[in-house]
Amino acid sequence: MKEILIKTESLSKSFSSGGVMQHVLKNIDLKLYQGDFTVIMGASGAGKSTLLYALSGMDTPTLGTITFAGQVISGFSADALAVFRRRHCGFVFQQIYLIETMSVIDNVLSAGYLANKDRRAVIARAKELFASVGLSEAVQKKFPVQLSGGEAQRAGIVRGLINQPEVLFADEPTGALNSATGLEVLNTLTRCNQQGQSIVMVTHDMRSARRGNRILYLKDGVILGECNLGAYVHGDEARHQELSAFLTEMGW
Repeated sequence: MKEILIKTESLSKSFSSGGVMQHVLKNIDLKLYQGDFTVIMGASGAGKSTLLYALSGMDTPTLGTITFAGQVISGFSADALAVFRRRHCGFVFQQIYLIETMSVIDNVLSAGYLANKDRRAVIARAKELFASVGLSEAVQKKFPVQLSGGEAQRAGIVRGLINQPEVLFADEPTGALNSATGLEVLNTLTRCNQQGQSIVMVTHDMRSARRGNRILYLKDGVILGECNLGAYVHGDEARHQELSAFLTEMGW
């Protein structure tokens, strides 16, 4: 039986806009499991990114609890959450957010040094990760402005994995990429998951969603349904049809 990695109880998020309360997440009870590639889908405004940020400790819920790696993090202070994220979470965003004045390798190493004082271990980990995503030493020495979209996103994945996070959170990681480059990034994420990395990804893209083994569909701040596809197999047409049928049922 899979180990529960993140658990939410009555998770809710609200905020005031123009004097009107907006309820973005509504009493969500959810369990995420070790080793899963979980995909969160839904229409714009459904609360997908808000849920991702709450699960990762980047945002705090209005009500409810979040238990992550055995710790209730929903009551943590901002400083405690920052330390927790650095130790337990990795992030990949649609925009890469690499520091423009630093080389790719220095972007990654600086993130690693924040969590691990053993510099040799960080450097060894970085070399291993760069090799796994196919980024050469020449690319590692480049500055972010010199990278292609695919190179930048793969560098972002390396940075997200450098501290060996329990979960890699990805928010529309292929949203700004063309089809071929997006495929490179999806293949990289799939390999990471096949090697045991837990991933939670928000996407609008059905091609990206097919990489997940568990699809959650969010509507108006509520999980309307879920689809369990099993491990990803390239070229599995039945997988595509099952996901298409599920999304149609959800009103996607």
